[in-house]
Amino acid sequence: MDRLKLIISLIAFSAVLLSCSKEERDDELPEIIMSEAGHFPQNCDTLYIGESFTFRARFTDNVELGSYSIDIHHNFDHHSHSTEMADCPMDPKKTPVNPFLFIEQYDIPERKREYDAMQVISIPADVDYGDYHLMVRLTDKTGWQAIRGISIKIMENPF
Repeated sequence: MDRLKLIISLIAFSAVLLSCSKEERDDELPEIIMSEAGHFPQNCDTLYIGESFTFRARFTDNVELGSYSIDIHHNFDHHSHSTEMADCPMDPKKTPVNPFLFIEQYDIPERKREYDAMQVISIPADVDYGDYHLMVRLTDKTGWQAIRGISIKIMENPF
């Protein structure tokens, strides 16, 4: 009888182990790729007042992507973000009067490990020209976050 109990216990234990699904562990940050052909804008690019541009980047994650946000804000005081790779020529410091501010969040379709982001962003005709930052924050499904910041200029179109 003891042998029968041992066999039944082993079978039950094995069934429990086999029925548990293996979840993929997510211990990696998602990745923001903005340097491939067609990605825009790049560090030190110029955008124009009263015009639209198309933001393009590629996002990847080892398990599943979640959402991303785009933040464009003035840099008239010459602050910096640690993700910037190269310094761009800057205008003199100035006090903002009507700076452009854009902050939007976008969901990524479920079960995506790769996603090509594309957003049309309009710059109003009445904003201050000058130095700006464009920040991208990418969050995966489990909450890991990557941040990428670049310097851009917003200017009046000379044409």
